[in-house]
Amino acid sequence: MHTFLDGRVVIKVGDLTHEDADAIVNAANSTLLGGGGVDGAIHDAGGPEILKECKEIRRTQYPDGLPTGQAVITRAGHLPAKYVIHTVGPIYGRDPANQSELLAACYENAIKLACENSLRSIAFPSISTGAYSYPRDEAAAVSSAAVRDAVEKTGIADVRLVFHSENDLQVFLDNHQF
Repeated sequence: MHTFLDGRVVIKVGDLTHEDADAIVNAANSTLLGGGGVDGAIHDAGGPEILKECKEIRRTQYPDGLPTGQAVITRAGHLPAKYVIHTVGPIYGRDPANQSELLAACYENAIKLACENSLRSIAFPSISTGAYSYPRDEAAAVSSAAVRDAVEKTGIADVRLVFHSENDLQVFLDNHQF
């Protein structure tokens, strides 16, 4: 485990679905209806309440799907966290001119939404680095700068970046912008 920004940011290896933060972040697809990777794990562990709330968000707010970089919040069902903040990361190479801004927006908007809901802690996976093929080294630079800026703007007390493996954590540590 590593800490940055006076201990307000914690970097570690673990299982995001076991985090007891006020909110965990789901690297969702735009449908918000579950999927593979982190998205599937969160829906599986959290139970049907998350899917029910996601369907309502689709029905009332985003009938065409959640846009890349935006974030929405649901309760967390059976997870230790209280809430799940769903955000859609960019697919690497689809919009090269904007992909770093879209990835940064995922982190910034999730932290902003946490603060708007008076949450003090939030745990993130590595957004877009799985099925969406964002290179881990590039994602580390973008995500760490976005988290740093959002922490400074909002004053959120506890941000956790939870990696799946020691290798992923090391790539982040080698490329972060804290």
